[in-house]
Amino acid sequence: MTFLQQTRAAAAQTVLKALARRNMTGEYCPAAADALEAVKRFLIPGTSVSWGGSASLEEIGAMEAIRESGCTVLDRHAASSPEEEEEIYRRLLFCDTYFMSANAVTMDGVLVNIDGNANRVAALCFGPRKVVLVVGMNKVAADLESAVSRARNTAGPANATRLGLSTPCVSVGRCCNCQSEDCICCQVVITRRSRRPNRIHVILVGEDLGF
Repeated sequence: MTFLQQTRAAAAQTVLKALARRNMTGEYCPAAADALEAVKRFLIPGTSVSWGGSASLEEIGAMEAIRESGCTVLDRHAASSPEEEEEIYRRLLFCDTYFMSANAVTMDGVLVNIDGNANRVAALCFGPRKVVLVVGMNKVAADLESAVSRARNTAGPANATRLGLSTPCVSVGRCCNCQSEDCICCQVVITRRSRRPNRIHVILVGEDLGF
C-alpha cells in the first residue's frame, strides 16, 4: 500500500465515523472494482432503481450492472419523448434505490451537491427508500467552505463542459456565479444529517472518480 493509499484509507475512516453520527451509513472500498461489488449488493431483483447523472457511476461500471440487474430500471435516457422523460423524472422519486455521487463530502460527514434540474438533489432529500452514493476520495474536503468551493469551482465547470453547455465557467474554468440559461448550479444542497436513520449510504472509494 502506498503512502497515498494509507492516507486515504485513514481519512475514509474519519469520514465514515462522522457519517454515522449524522444517521448515515457508509463503507470504504480501496478500488473501483470493490466499489462496483458494493453497488451490486443493492441491486435486488424485483426492486425499482434509478440514478442521477454521475461520471463516478460510469467509471466504476455501475450503469451496466444496474441495467443488467433484473431490477425495474427507471432510465430517463430510454425515453422516446420529452414528455416520457419528464414522467420518468417524476417516477424515480418513488423508486426503492437511487444511485448517485456527491460533488463533495467534508471530513466531518456533510454532503454537498449542486444541481441544475434538481432531480438528483430532490431524490437525495426525499423520495427513494434508499440512496447510495459512490464518492471518490478526491472529493473529500476539509470543511464545508472548501466543499462548497470544490462543488462550484471544480465539479461545476467540469460537468458543464462534459454536457456541452455554454456557461461562463466552461470558458474560464471556475464558477462565475452566472445567471445563464444553461446554468447547472441552480440548487446548492447541504446534507448535514439524515432524518431517517440509514437511508443514505456512502461508498467511499480510494481512487479518483468523477469531478
